[in-house]
Amino acid sequence: MSLTEKAEGAFRTIGELAKDLAVPQHILRYWETKFSQLKPLTRAGNRRYYRPDDVALARRIHDLLYRQGYTVKGVQKLLVNKTSAPAAEVQPAPVQPTPPAETSQPAQAPRIILDDLKQIRAKLAAALAE
Repeated sequence: MSLTEKAEGAFRTIGELAKDLAVPQHILRYWETKFSQLKPLTRAGNRRYYRPDDVALARRIHDLLYRQGYTVKGVQKLLVNKTSAPAAEVQPAPVQPTPPAETSQPAQAPRIILDDLKQIRAKLAAALAE
């Protein structure tokens, strides 16, 4: 282990965690305001130290936001529902492959709904023309 590497259980500074997640430090400070579960230790000068559980939670939040496409509110809901499980044990949901987008009209859409939408579109076009 070199001098710059830390042990797995060592506390991380906000700079180290931000570099590890490839996000700016202000994003981590923002997450602290949005996710009450993320509470690093603060020392003199408001210096933040992230415990191993905080690091795992920050990685989980990063994964949900940046890789799985959740919104902040969506991640908040997930974390509230998972409060009984430690952050390190929460596994990301499996990624489902997205089906290819169809270029033609969807077959499962009822004809009535499509006719209603066409009428609405005609009304909107007429209103815009006035």
